[in-house]
Parts: sequence; C-alpha cells; structure tokens
Amino acid sequence: MQSPRQVTVLGECVADAFAGPGTEFPRTAHGPSADGRSLSLRVLPGGGPANTAVGLARLGTPTRLLARLSADVFGRLFRAHLLESGVDLSDAPEAAEPSTLAVADVDSRGQASYSFHAEGTADWQWTREELGRADLLNSACVHSGSLALVREPGGSLVEEMLAEVRPHSTVSVDPNIRPALVDPQVYRERLPRWCAVADILRLSEDDLGVVAPDATLEASCDGFHAAGARLVVVTRGAHGAVASLDGQRVTVPGVPTRVVDTVGAGDAFTAGLLHHLGTHGLLGGRLDRLALADVAQACAYAARVAALTCAVAGPNPPWERQLGAAYGAPDVATAS
Repeated sequence: MQSPRQVTVLGECVADAFAGPGTEFPRTAHGPSADGRSLSLRVLPGGGPANTAVGLARLGTPTRLLARLSADVFGRLFRAHLLESGVDLSDAPEAAEPSTLAVADVDSRGQASYSFHAEGTADWQWTREELGRADLLNSACVHSGSLALVREPGGSLVEEMLAEVRPHSTVSVDPNIRPALVDPQVYRERLPRWCAVADILRLSEDDLGVVAPDATLEASCDGFHAAGARLVVVTRGAHGAVASLDGQRVTVPGVPTRVVDTVGAGDAFTAGLLHHLGTHGLLGGRLDRLALADVAQACAYAARVAALTCAVAGPNPPWERQLGAAYGAPDVATAS
C-alpha cells in the first residue's frame, strides 16, 4: 500500500432534512387533524458528491471538493462539516444563490425517498470561469455525478471538464439517478456520453431499473463497456455488489449490519472503492494495471465502508480508525 494521491470530487452539497423525534401527526376518525399538527426536521449535510468527498477524506485520501456552497445557513453548515472531515475547499466558490434542500422520507427498512427544493439553487449555476480556476493536474482521479451532471446550466460544463481532465486523471462517474426530479430519458441519453469519458461507472441496482428496466445486469454492464467505461460496479444493497472489468465479472457479498438507514451508503461505497484503488497505486490513468482480483478487494473494502454508514443515521461515513476497529480482513470475493 502507498499514500494515495489527491482525488477531486465535483458536484453538489445538499441539505438533507429528516423528520425529527418531535414529529407527530395527530389523527381524527377522518385522518390527520389540522389542530396541533407539527413537523420537526433535523438537517444534515448531504448530496452524493459531497458525501463521497467526506468519505474519501475520512479514510485518508487527500480530497478536494469543487462545489458552489451558498452563504446561507445551510452553506455554512456544509463548510464546517466538510472542513472538519478534512476536505479541501480552497476551490469551492461562495455562491449568492440558496442551498438545495432535500426532504427525506425514511421507511421502516431504512430506505429514503426524497422531495427536492432545487430550483435556482447554488449547486447548478457553474460558470466556465469558476470551474477553470481549479488546477486538476495533480489529481489522480476526478469523480462526479448525481444531479451535477444533469442540472443546467452547470451540467454541460461539468461534462466538458471531465473530458478535459481525462488525459491525466482517472475519471469516475456515479449517476445517482433521481427520477422524481429529472426525467429518466435525460439519463438514458447522457449515460453513453458519460461512459465515453469515464473509466469507472458506479451505479445502484435501482439506477439500472430506471435507465434499463428491460435489460439484465450483465447486458447493461456490457453496454456500458461498449460505450467506453472499463470498470462498472453495480451495488445491490444488502446483497453486495457486482463488478465488471472489461466484461470479466466478480461478485462481492454484502456485509451484515444493523441498518439505521441507507442514506449515503452508495456514496460511501464509491469513497471506499476509490480510496482502496488509490492506496494501491491504481488511479491516475486508464486503469491499465487493474486486475479482477484488485477489483474484488476494492469492492470488499467498499462494502465494509457502506455497511458502517448504514449503521448510523444519515450520510455519515466512517473514519479510517472506525473501519479498522469494526472489521478484520474483507471477505474473499468470487469471480464469474
């Protein structure tokens, strides 16, 4: 193992609001009562790219986040959280627009659905000048995804930047599909373009169900490879993950844990995957030295990171010391 080189994450930081312990909905025989109804919200810093940046930094990878952070109360919360986690914000501009708010509804299985308040918010208003201020030559990997790649006017500029950094950095993309906010057809149209610049594509089984509802997992992976992505990782929640490297596949089991909620688990998996690849000197190019055994080890490590994230409330990935204290050697994966 070696000290990992810097990873740059480009994308949004969102205020995740959860119903707090004081929430109650008084009922009558005809349904909820209008008298005394209250909703207490607990707000945590979130957003897929920001969660990934926090996860990487806490694991020990030097991490920079390019995000437009509002000057409002949520933006100040974001900055404090990111800096305390060790994320470099030197190229994160302070934005005049308000922060994006996502209200989470967590069900009995810990799964969250979201309603977004995202119109005219800071995250999507990138200018070419703002993005051009960051020197990415020293970044072994540039990771992006989620709404930052599909919300305009910034989405197209983010795509351009990924293409520009590809000659000297590994490119990682996590679509993190939000069909309630963005038409799934937008993702279907853009995914081939993202695969053309991405070395690593990480998406969930639910994401696949949205963009390719009639295709098998294997057929979807083969399509992403044909479009250009070398490593495709599909996370399957408690069932672990399936990874495909140029068509060679490996299955990694999930890690048993007591689930509080699954918020941020996929982002934590991505952080664990990139951190493990970085500490083994495998980031920084087109993954030319990456073997299927390396992929299996990285995914097993990432599954442990995701499991610890599910064991606490909200998008709160573990620090390296917590990971070491909780688990021994990762499970051995099986190739197929």
